Amino acid sequence: MADSKAQIKTAPIKWAQRSDSLYVTIALQDVTEEKIDLTDQKLEFQGKSDGKIYALNIEFFKPVDAKGSTYNVLPRSVQMHVLKAKSKDGDDDDDDDEFWPRLLKDKALEKNQVTVDWNRYVDEDEEEDAGGFDLSALEGGRGMGGMPGMEGMGGMGGMGGMGGMGGMGGMGGMGGDMNMEALMKQMGDMGAMGGDEPGMDGDDDSDDDSLPDLEDA
Repeated sequence: MADSKAQIKTAPIKWAQRSDSLYVTIALQDVTEEKIDLTDQKLEFQGKSDGKIYALNIEFFKPVDAKGSTYNVLPRSVQMHVLKAKSKDGDDDDDDDEFWPRLLKDKALEKNQVTVDWNRYVDEDEEEDAGGFDLSALEGGRGMGGMPGMEGMGGMGGMGGMGGMGGMGGMGGMGGDMNMEALMKQMGDMGAMGGDEPGMDGDDDSDDDSLPDLEDA
């Protein structure tokens, strides 16, 4: 058992924040067999990367909203958008929208285990100009318990199939209605140009062929 525990390595994490949320990244590539448990106070993680087992067990500096948070396992990392908890009484409280001095409750553990995600970092007085986090990497991700619908949202991309109206499903990827309308008009014009002449010749020929019969009669 001791050997088994010795083989488990601490998962490296980095973080950034806004006044209402955290962006936590577990910096491991090609994670498999992941187990992620987020509560309003703690985050537990275990998974395999490069044939090694990594684990994480941290307690946040303040409570978070586990149900409103999401995560996604990406090729180069596991990324999480964790919402900071609001006051239970619903009253406005300045403490609800504040920057934390650190991610973890344990300051010593923070120094050894956590680094700042400088790519997403903004200073507190720059937040208004910087805006919120870019959550594009979390599209199609999984909820921590309160947002299972996020998985289904990925399927909304299938709406492109509406291009199939009129039997032209293969051209749904062209995008806008204007392109399809122009193409259908062009195809209609080509059909008219190509179809009228043979049809007219054929009609003339049939009329010419029938005239002698009428005269002979």
